[in-house]
Amino acid sequence: MSVQVLSIKDGHAATAGSVGLPSADLSCLFSRQALERFEPGEAIFWEGDEATHIFEVEDGMLRALRLLGDGRRIIVGFLRTGDLLGVSLKERYLYTVEAISPVQLRRFPRRRFEDEVARDPRLQEQLFSKLRDEMTAAQDQAVLLSRRSAEEKLANFLLLMKERGNSEHRAIVDLPMTRLDIANYLGMTIETVSRTITKPANGGIIAAAGRRSIKVLKMEPLRLLAEGDEGEHWMPPLARPGRYASANA
Repeated sequence: MSVQVLSIKDGHAATAGSVGLPSADLSCLFSRQALERFEPGEAIFWEGDEATHIFEVEDGMLRALRLLGDGRRIIVGFLRTGDLLGVSLKERYLYTVEAISPVQLRRFPRRRFEDEVARDPRLQEQLFSKLRDEMTAAQDQAVLLSRRSAEEKLANFLLLMKERGNSEHRAIVDLPMTRLDIANYLGMTIETVSRTITKPANGGIIAAAGRRSIKVLKMEPLRLLAEGDEGEHWMPPLARPGRYASANA
C-alpha cells in the first residue's frame, strides 16, 4: 500500500511512495511545529510587525483588530479552529490578533511556507481557498455594517456566528467574545448591543444557554429580523423579562 509521509525539514517536503498519494494538506506544514498556548487578552502579533510567520489555530477563538489614530479599535474579524493567521502574505501584519479564549496554535516560518506552497499546486489551491475565506469574511462584515438597524445587524451577526460555529448542538451559538467585542465588530456602542439583544430574548427567539452562548429557539423569526422584518408575527404583545440580559456581559 502506498502512503505519503510529509515532513518539514530545512524547508523541504520529503515524500515516500509515488502511487496513489493522498492530497497534500496545509495542516501538514504545521503539524510538526511546537504547540503554543496563549491566554485571553494576549497578542499573537501586532499590526505593523514584520510578518515573519504564518499561524494555524488549533483551538480557541481570536479577534483581529486595527487601531485608529484616535485610539479607537475596530474588530475586523473573529478567528477560530482551523483558520490561518497572516495568509495575506504582506511584508507586515495588517492587523493585531489577540486571544479571546485560551488559544492553542502552531507557527510556521513565512518564507518556508511560501516555498512549500510554491512547489505544490495542491497547496496553492488550498491557500487560495483560505484567502477566499478571508475575503468572504470581510464581505460578511461589510454586509453587517450596511444593515439599517441595530436589530438587523445583531440578528445577522448571530446567524453568522451560528453558521461558522463548532458547537455540536446546531441551535447553540457560541459567543466567547465580550459585548464590547461585538459592539466594535458591528460599529455599535456596547449600550446599544446590550439593549438590542434583549429584544429577541424578550420575544422568545433566543435564550441564554450559558455565560458565553445562546440558544436559538425560533430560527425563522431570527432570519426575518435579520432581513429587517419587525412585524408583530414575531414579537408577542407583552414582552417577557429578558432571559439573556445578564449573560455575556
